[in-house]
Amino acid sequence: MNFNEFGFDSRLMESIEAIGYESATPVQEQAIPAILQGKDLIASAQTGTGKTAAFLLPVINKIITTKHDEHIKCLIIVPTRELATQIDQQMQGMSYFTPVSSIAVYGGTDGATFSNEQKALTEGADVVICTPGRMLAHLNMGYVQISGLSYLILDEADRMLDMGFHDDLMKIVSYLPKERQNLLFSATMPSGIRQLARQILTDPFEISIATSKPAERVKQEAYMVYDTQKIPLVELLLQQKKLRSILIFCSTKDKTKQLTRDLKKLKLSADEIHSDIDQSARESVLNRFKSRDLNILVATDILSRGIDIEDIDLVINFDVPHDAEDYIHRVGRTARAASEGEAITLINDKDQRRFHAIEELIGRLVDKIIVPEVLGEAPSYNPNTHSKKKRNFGGKRKPSDFRSTHRKNNPGRS
Repeated sequence: MNFNEFGFDSRLMESIEAIGYESATPVQEQAIPAILQGKDLIASAQTGTGKTAAFLLPVINKIITTKHDEHIKCLIIVPTRELATQIDQQMQGMSYFTPVSSIAVYGGTDGATFSNEQKALTEGADVVICTPGRMLAHLNMGYVQISGLSYLILDEADRMLDMGFHDDLMKIVSYLPKERQNLLFSATMPSGIRQLARQILTDPFEISIATSKPAERVKQEAYMVYDTQKIPLVELLLQQKKLRSILIFCSTKDKTKQLTRDLKKLKLSADEIHSDIDQSARESVLNRFKSRDLNILVATDILSRGIDIEDIDLVINFDVPHDAEDYIHRVGRTARAASEGEAITLINDKDQRRFHAIEELIGRLVDKIIVPEVLGEAPSYNPNTHSKKKRNFGGKRKPSDFRSTHRKNNPGRS
């Protein structure tokens, strides 16, 4: 289905054409008509399905084709500041030829930024993309122009519940007008999400896009290692592969910091992102990585979802993800669009059962590679023989600028 078949306003179509969108993805084909019709919606759709454009485009269209006043029209709530920034950037590209304004509101910034947010929320930006805690702080102060709000969007709702934001979400909802359209997007649909939907949505239209497996173009491999072998193995792999874009996920900030220090000692082009890094520094590191000025990015799961970076050659899971679904999101950073990629996971003896659960989820066994002899003896992969542990799964930017991170006929990758 082409975008010109949705009946969008000509100003929005000008942005769509400038970005290079042509054919809609499955989630866009199903979501856009339902949203234009005013229905509440609950959608199971993962990163890479085009879900961001699926909700931004129809909401922009509805805002510019209805009476325009100075109140906030749409509130988009997301789990992380990185996702808030990314959606705001996409919003700027999609709305470039329209009068719709937007702002990203999130914590971890200075007092001047908070004041700028306060001004925008008082004067009425059309679309506000926010993290729960920061938005609640503004709402509690009483100046947010929220009475004219027509649209509430929860993106990556499952991650927000995992992060303990349920009470904050419900508190935010208590401030909003009761007559509004609600859209909920989640990669998974556990019982908590269903309960949240019942609390917020009214007779929702349901969409399920089954993408809970890594792309076939991802070459998946794993090494059985002891913890002391992990850093030496990563160093060997990086020296051998000489790839231009490598993303390494660690389970903790301390591991992220230590691995980055070790890689820098080897004179490798590496840097880190985790919650101890302030927002401006994170954005600088991420931009260097996107532009290929930085070859290796070491990060916690803060980057596993919702960050749109094309052409990553290799993803390394320094630790097995605690949540089997997070493996999908981590591995999904590579082999995006039409490219191929590789994903390597390091499995210690304690994490074998957890990795076996990942193999069950993706419906295949991941190839186990022999650890180089120079690193010494390594454990074997026998997940059924290890003691069972409790698993814990559970100014506007121009369209031409926006287009540089997207591929024609493959729109809205988020």
